[in-house]
Amino acid sequence: MTIRDMHSNMRTKTVIKAGANASAAGQAGKIIDRQGYGGVEFIFNYGEITATDATIAVVVKDGDVTGTLVSVADSYLLGTEVLAGIAVGARVSGTTKNVTKRLGYVGVKRYVQASLGTAAVSAAVKVAVVAVLHSPQVAPTDNP
Repeated sequence: MTIRDMHSNMRTKTVIKAGANASAAGQAGKIIDRQGYGGVEFIFNYGEITATDATIAVVVKDGDVTGTLVSVADSYLLGTEVLAGIAVGARVSGTTKNVTKRLGYVGVKRYVQASLGTAAVSAAVKVAVVAVLHSPQVAPTDNP
């Protein structure tokens, strides 16, 4: 039997829980074990951002073991880290605040991590990051 629905062919994991990110050092995301899945789509959900100087850089790393993750080659990403982040400038709802962005990983390493690095934050920025593991080797996947 072919399972054509998305619900049975994915698994979600929290990378960075919803909350205010006010640290200039950013926030390391949870390391995702993608064993048994063909790829990962990271979903970045940015809330209200009022400070025009706030910037959030996205950094994706991968590796064969969790202790030696390195920056992912651009060829393993669908989209770019720059487009998944938030740049300095005027705030427009749906573009630079109150917006959801995504970044895909199609590399071959078992472990992958998406983190937030902040170059400037003068006020807390609400953000959450979720990983959607897709293309399972065995379907349907368990719920949740």
